[in-house]
Amino acid sequence: MRTVKQLPSEFYDYFLSTAAKERKPSPIRGLFPLENKPGVISLLAGKPNDALFPFESFSFTTADPLDPSQLVPVSITGADLALGLQYGATSGLPRLNEWFVGLQERSHDRKSNEGWSLTIGNGSQDVLWKAINTIVDDGDTVLIESPIYAGVLPIFEQLHCEQVEIATDANGVRSSDLRVFLENWPAGKPKPKVFYTVPYGCNPTGMTAAVERRREVLQLAHEHNFLILEDDPYFYLYFGKAERPPSYFKLELEMPEVGRVVRFDSFSKILSAGMRMGFASGPKTIIDAMDLHTGTVNLQASSLVQAITLALVEKWGYHGFFAHTRAVASFYKEKRDAFEKALQTHLGDLGEWSTPEAGMFFWFKLLMSPDPTEEGDSKELIETKAYEGGVLALPGTVFLPNGRKTAYVRAAFSLSTEEQVNEALRRLRVVMLKEREDK
Repeated sequence: MRTVKQLPSEFYDYFLSTAAKERKPSPIRGLFPLENKPGVISLLAGKPNDALFPFESFSFTTADPLDPSQLVPVSITGADLALGLQYGATSGLPRLNEWFVGLQERSHDRKSNEGWSLTIGNGSQDVLWKAINTIVDDGDTVLIESPIYAGVLPIFEQLHCEQVEIATDANGVRSSDLRVFLENWPAGKPKPKVFYTVPYGCNPTGMTAAVERRREVLQLAHEHNFLILEDDPYFYLYFGKAERPPSYFKLELEMPEVGRVVRFDSFSKILSAGMRMGFASGPKTIIDAMDLHTGTVNLQASSLVQAITLALVEKWGYHGFFAHTRAVASFYKEKRDAFEKALQTHLGDLGEWSTPEAGMFFWFKLLMSPDPTEEGDSKELIETKAYEGGVLALPGTVFLPNGRKTAYVRAAFSLSTEEQVNEALRRLRVVMLKEREDK
């Protein structure tokens, strides 16, 4: 048995937002656990009588991860169906929550008795939003990698945060830049409480952070007292040649104590985007505060979606789950290779990029002028001229907090066929050549 030092619960008083400190438990939902005592007759909750629910069973088929040519039937009936149709625990169906805890143990070597807990949400965006509102106060300064996932920008903007951008490159966040920022922080100005990062296959850049940089970020978190928000929907979509680097959640086991990483996982990219299945893992005090938020906002993640997920992962087991995710990663690697081949064919002389090792995006710079010293702006070209030419992508400006000009473009390679990719980039080349002629 290893010994892991955990930060005490009172350590997080500094990190909880004013709203989180003022939030009170739901007067009904907070008492749900009392119903579990044997012999108790509960008159507590206004749960509808499940005898009147018109569903008798749910059945579906899934490919066997170990032999995809074989279909495996899965049914949800009886007590499991009853749980899926009724109100449930705020942190998720207990068996599914426990299965996810086991997944974190296997994927990140985090034992369940080491001071962390887990909560299930309606996709990782749901738990990410709740975590930020649990930690960040209106007007706080936050550290963010840049370019940044566009979906998180509105959360920080709604809280009127000052967003300090830490640049990224092909090896992830520039941890040395982060060190410079923090060591030269203005005297008297409160330091940021959080650093937000997407460390694998980042949206939009596709980068995967090098392990040495992750270690330095963790060291800086220890030295300058901030939490790391590890938003990681592409963890299982890693297809690099080297062994997948360990997560922040795992690496913090190397630190003097654990408890500075709040991790967000998503099943959207590996099971179904529409199911909205995600979960957060982190210090119990933070997760408990997030659950208080859930209890007053949407009560819980969908019980039925959880029941479907539980039936699937229990049928597969961890061995089958990991076989499935390896197949998913292999699929996206083939998509990545086809896209890069097309990039080289059509934009090899008109663009610059680094090859992504995870995820589903290419982030490439358009050389919009014959003059290599002239930095272009992709916004009008992508939004107007390329669209008129039959190509739709995202200009890089939408991934920058201040919306400044950039020559970069984000292109997703997840859906298009090889033929569609080649045609799209051929069309973009035509637009680019016309743009350069007009310079």
